[in-house]
Amino acid sequence: MMQDFEGGALLLIDKPEGWTSFDVVNFIRIQIRRNLGIARIKVGHAGTLDPLATGLLLVCTGKMTRQIQQLQDQDKEYTGTIRLGITTPSYDLETEPDSESPWQHISNEDILSVLPSFTGEIMQVPPVFSAIKVDGKRAFEAARRNRSMTLEARKVNISSFEITAFNLPDLQFRVRCSKGTYIRSLAHDFGQALGTGAVLTALRRTAIGQYHVDEAISPADFKLHLESAAG
Repeated sequence: MMQDFEGGALLLIDKPEGWTSFDVVNFIRIQIRRNLGIARIKVGHAGTLDPLATGLLLVCTGKMTRQIQQLQDQDKEYTGTIRLGITTPSYDLETEPDSESPWQHISNEDILSVLPSFTGEIMQVPPVFSAIKVDGKRAFEAARRNRSMTLEARKVNISSFEITAFNLPDLQFRVRCSKGTYIRSLAHDFGQALGTGAVLTALRRTAIGQYHVDEAISPADFKLHLESAAG
C-alpha cells in the first residue's frame, strides 16, 4: 500500500556507505516528487550517520517531520570495528593516520578490564571532525582548515558495551547508548585507556529505539517501490 507522504510517513532506510544523511533525505525527496508528482514535500531525518557509516536512518516526510526530535531522543544501537595501534584526526578512516603505537602487548583480559569504565554515565569529548557548532561554526570546518578548536566534554550514557570478537588489532563490538554519543570518540578513548591508539574502521547503526535495521530498505529499493506503484 502506498504511504501518505504528505500526511506523514516514517521510512526506515538502510543508509549505504559513502552517502551522507542529507544525501538520503535529498534522494527520498527527489523520488517522491518525480514518481508521485508532489511538487513540495517536507523530508528530514532523525539522527545523523557519518558518511562512512551504514545502517538505520529514520526518514520522516510531511507532517511526520514534527516527530523528528522525539525520534532522535531515543537510545541507539551500533555494531562496528575498532582497530588498535593507530589514530587519525577524525577518529575514523575519513582522514589519514597521524600516529602509530604498539598494541601487541595488549591481551584480551586487558581489553575486558577497561570495558566497565565505558559503561553507564560518562563524560565524552566529541571529535573535532564533527558537526557540533562552536561560535556559530561547525567544528569540522575549522578542523579541515587546521585551526585549533576546543570542544567541551558532554555527559552521555552507555547502557551496554561489549566486545563480540577479538581479532587483534581489530575488535568487533556492540554498543547501546544515548543520543549525542560519538562512537568515534568512544573508539579513540578506548584506545587511550589501553595505552595505545585506536580508530573506528567500521560502523553500522542497527537500532533506534524500537526500530531495527532488519526492517529497513535501501534507497535503491525505495526508488523501485515508488516506480512500481506509480506504474
